[in-house]
Amino acid sequence: MKLKSYDPSNGELLGDLEYSSNENTKRIIEKAKIAQKQWKSIPLQERVQIIDKAFKSLIPHQEELAVLLCKEMGKKHNRGLSEVRGSIFSGAHYAKEAGIALSPQPNSSIEFRPLGVCAVISPWNYPLAMAVNLITPALVAGNTVVFKPSEETPLIADKFVALLNSALPDNVLNILHGDGLVGSTIVDSPDINLVAFTGSLEVGKKIMASASNNLTRLVMELGGNDPMIVLDDANLDAAAQFAVASSFENSGQMCTSTERVYVQSKVAHEFIAKVKAIASQYKIGPWHDENTHLGPIINERQLSKIDSHVKDALSKGANLLLGGRILDGRYYEPTVITGMKSDMQMESNETFGPIVAISEFESIEEAISRANNSIYGLGAVVFGQANARAVANQLEAGMIGINKGPGGSGDSPWVGAKQSGYGFHGSQEGHRLFAQVTVVE
Repeated sequence: MKLKSYDPSNGELLGDLEYSSNENTKRIIEKAKIAQKQWKSIPLQERVQIIDKAFKSLIPHQEELAVLLCKEMGKKHNRGLSEVRGSIFSGAHYAKEAGIALSPQPNSSIEFRPLGVCAVISPWNYPLAMAVNLITPALVAGNTVVFKPSEETPLIADKFVALLNSALPDNVLNILHGDGLVGSTIVDSPDINLVAFTGSLEVGKKIMASASNNLTRLVMELGGNDPMIVLDDANLDAAAQFAVASSFENSGQMCTSTERVYVQSKVAHEFIAKVKAIASQYKIGPWHDENTHLGPIINERQLSKIDSHVKDALSKGANLLLGGRILDGRYYEPTVITGMKSDMQMESNETFGPIVAISEFESIEEAISRANNSIYGLGAVVFGQANARAVANQLEAGMIGINKGPGGSGDSPWVGAKQSGYGFHGSQEGHRLFAQVTVVE
């Protein structure tokens, strides 16, 4: 059985890969389990050097990887190349960072030992970046990895892993292709010691239920519905620029995209005018068209979801200022909507499309209440001056940006609150979630 991959901008077949059967999935897990015994015996810093060298060996292949990524996922060439370069850098950087985090600490009886075999299940929107963030600390810790990329972007993942494996020991990093059935077989295996997953809340809950059978450890990022609050003393030019850029990044297909914008009534008219002016400059088109900004939506299912959220909002009284249409059956127009209300799907659910959805508020308490009225809590943003920090302190999210996007700098974890996350990755503490803490006296 073949898993086929298509160009989302035109529907053309890009290639196919073998769909992993249950027997093959179990065989690969067994190979990873056997290889782990040798891999864990290699000293930590030597593992770091092997992984660092493997990622750096990809540098000559950056352009070919970027082109394949863009064709398969649909993002613009500059964005695809940036992801490839960032993933290569992050792999090498995280290897060294995790090496420090997992080293024996001075005057401590704590050791960080391998767990065994780690499963990494990654999404299609950032098919390399999201995978590398999880694969690297798992390997550094002395685990072997069974990696199942999204069935929407299997070709770029397969090429990336093949290049890495030319510099890694056999069966340390393994890749399996397929849909949720393959993922379920991996998660259900008693030989999987940790599942690191980035994807939807719905799938995350299924993974958690399956993992309970063996009490398999979990590290999961489960999406978001990020709010942005614009206070009346905010720099409106900067706020409008961020609102559009964040909402439209990767055609809105980003876990920390701004999904809901709450602007104080006093400055709402001016802010909305600036947003509309900026958003109207965005153009859609295929990855190789240098005159466009936004690529296609990944598939018909996601396109339909975006369209249904917009139609739902309009049917409940929202105002359409820009866009609001499916184009060529593969793209969604850059869209600006005002009058968002709490009973609309786009306020309560993740739309994942190029939509700037705006609502006005009178009191700061109202804005905070609506921002927090969500099962999600990945990121949140506040633009303002005098009270910005006080507002940020009341927001329920794992990552909060003040006059900037969410996500810290340096050695900061990538972490979600509420149902946006279970565990986290990045930072010394995050790297240690991929290891068994052991006390030896």
